[in-house]
Amino acid sequence: MDILEELFKAAPLVALFITLTFGYLIGKITIGRFVLGGVAGTLLVGVVVGQVGVDIDSSVKSIFFALFIYAVGFQGGPQFFGALNRRTLNILLSAVVMTVSGLLCVIAAAWLFDLDRGTAAGLAAGGLTQSSIIGTAGDAIANLMGVSGEAKKIMETNVAVGYAVTYIFGSLGPIIMVTWFFPTIMGWDIRAEAIKKANSMAGGKPDLEPGQFNAISRIVSRAYKITPDSYAVGKTVSEVNEALYDVAIELIQRQGSDTPADAETMIQQDDVVIVTGVRTSIHKIPDYLGVECNVPDDFTLIEEHRQLLVTGKKLVGKRLKEIKQVTSLSVRRGVYLSDYKRAGQTITISPDLIVEKNDQIQLTGTPEDINRVQKIIGDRLVSPYVTDFVFFGLGMTVGMLIGLIHFQIAGIPVTIGSGAGCLVSGLMFGWLRNTHPRFASLPMGASNFLRDFGLAVFVGLVGLSAGPQAVVTIKEYGLTLLFLGIFVTLVPQIIAFFFSYYILKVKDPIEALGALVGGRSANPGFAALLSKAGNATPVFSFTVTYAVANVLLTLWGPIIVGIITKNAAG
Repeated sequence: MDILEELFKAAPLVALFITLTFGYLIGKITIGRFVLGGVAGTLLVGVVVGQVGVDIDSSVKSIFFALFIYAVGFQGGPQFFGALNRRTLNILLSAVVMTVSGLLCVIAAAWLFDLDRGTAAGLAAGGLTQSSIIGTAGDAIANLMGVSGEAKKIMETNVAVGYAVTYIFGSLGPIIMVTWFFPTIMGWDIRAEAIKKANSMAGGKPDLEPGQFNAISRIVSRAYKITPDSYAVGKTVSEVNEALYDVAIELIQRQGSDTPADAETMIQQDDVVIVTGVRTSIHKIPDYLGVECNVPDDFTLIEEHRQLLVTGKKLVGKRLKEIKQVTSLSVRRGVYLSDYKRAGQTITISPDLIVEKNDQIQLTGTPEDINRVQKIIGDRLVSPYVTDFVFFGLGMTVGMLIGLIHFQIAGIPVTIGSGAGCLVSGLMFGWLRNTHPRFASLPMGASNFLRDFGLAVFVGLVGLSAGPQAVVTIKEYGLTLLFLGIFVTLVPQIIAFFFSYYILKVKDPIEALGALVGGRSANPGFAALLSKAGNATPVFSFTVTYAVANVLLTLWGPIIVGIITKNAAG
């Protein structure tokens, strides 16, 4: 043990990475249908490792939580603003039910077990995982009239004690409830429900698992051998391409040798031609060329997908079919429209689609041909695989500044906090990227890493910091406070879930579970739900309820101090 103490004192980050390693390893253990998960595993391992004594600056936890919640907001921004509707009211009410249920449970526990004001407030802070209650309750205790200074000091200490004892299960409880308990009793498969919801929000476009792709491509290539009676015999490549629709000759092999498919190249009998085009049009090719054959092994056709932002005045307001009249056939030879987005949403490509400014068009073809077309359509978007650190830094800065905002409600100070601030900032910058794709690029791989690694470090540090004090306090005060914390953690969730499901009609599984963790500002629970969902669908309901919970739970501190009348002896 002494060796570990010396090691963790010299290199405290070693303890953090040990926690991450064994936390996620334990999280893989499956018992029946129950899987603890990496988040809960890391929290528990952090408590155990923390007994040795690990001193890591608390600002590290704040930084990584800010990175995690910013990435979550960035990914969910488009869905969040797209999902705002009348149903938002019911989701907001579910947060009110959750927070009020939590307050009533704390008051009931305090009266039944004769808790003093400080211990009751600590029970609320830990059981409901709202650390701001420590500050607001402490201020209320300090301003009590007719109470000795010694009694105030003891009650302020008891706030921290109650928080330390109950916070661990306060963090673990929501993870268990939203990833196992409620899905089990309701018969929900979280991942399947998240995919279904993502598909409905994307207009039926499937939400693909990592590594999956759509094997049915809009653009395909085929090889044909020119027959004696072929329409193409004796005609130039330009003449054949002009007769075809959404298809073009890209390569020619003549007598075993490659021949450039220039506009004036004459097609001859027995040539093998490679044609590329839209899948729905290429099936007509045999009528013009001949018999389909295997693509020669030594053929290589290099093309690219390039995303352009419509800025060309000649295209805005016109139908897609009119683009052919604006661009000459020689320019658009072998260039195909393979994807079309507006305000971040993929829309169906049709000849009568009206082009609008800032629409995002994906072209497929050879780089040389796309270069010519690009001059007419608009600006090339930056690579989707490169992070725009200018906007990333700006987004984090805005989030931190929003977190500094504070105000008063009925004389009670309320601070937004860096977590909520970065969530709001992430939502805004995610929406900006979605509607103006030339700005704020944060590739999915990069945002996933920020989200997952930020979460892992945050949860690990929570366990490392909360563990030692919790164990010491349990030994000193017995298990009563711990069990009361379990009561305050679980009962409000059960009340709020069934009230929201049956009374408020919040029956969408992802919305219901997201509102559950958001309504008690359960960040580790939300992270575990995101991990199970595998996409950003829970962001909307979590974000809406998280904002309400942060304000109301913060207010509960002085209200508990005011309602509970017992003071500590001092």
